[in-house]
Amino acid sequence: MTSTMIVLIVGIVVVLVAVYISWRAGRLDRLHIRLELAQESLDAALMRRRAVVLELAGSRLLDPATSLVLAAAAHEARTAGPDEREHAESDLSRALRAAVDQERFREKLSETPGGRDLLGELDAAVAKVVYSRRFYNNAVAVTRTAQRRWLARTLRLAGHTEYPRFFEIDDNPPATMATE
Repeated sequence: MTSTMIVLIVGIVVVLVAVYISWRAGRLDRLHIRLELAQESLDAALMRRRAVVLELAGSRLLDPATSLVLAAAAHEARTAGPDEREHAESDLSRALRAAVDQERFREKLSETPGGRDLLGELDAAVAKVVYSRRFYNNAVAVTRTAQRRWLARTLRLAGHTEYPRFFEIDDNPPATMATE
C-alpha cells in the first residue's frame, strides 16, 4: 500500500465516523424536541382535566360536599409547585374517582340539562391525561436511553441537559367511566 492509499482510507474512516456522530447528535436533538412536545401535550391534558373538573364542581349539578372536594383538588393541582405537582395531580385523580364512582352518579348527572355533555367532556379529558402521560413517559425512556449511550456521554452530545424525569401520577380513570 502506498501512503496515498493509507491517507485515503483514514480520510474515509474519519468522514464515516463524523457522519455517524452527526447522525447520533441529530437523533438526540429530535428526541429532545419530541420530549418537549410530549411535555406540552401532557400539560395541556392536565390543564383541560382541571378545567372540566372545575366546571363540573361549579355547575351546581352535584351536592355541595362533592363540589367542594373536586374544586379543592383541582385548585391544589393548578397551584402546585414542580415538586408537589405529581402528588396534587394524583389527589385530583383520586377525588375524581371518589366522586364519579358514587352510586348512580352518572345516571343522575345524565338526567340534568347539560350533564350528559359534561360527562362526555370529563371522560375525554381523563382519557387524554392517561394517553398523554404514557406518551410522555415513553419519550422520557427513549431519550434517557439515548443520553446514556457511551458516545453521547463521551462527546457530551446532549450538552448540559439533565436526564428527563418520568411523570408518575395515579391517573386511573373512574371505574364507571364510559369506554369507547
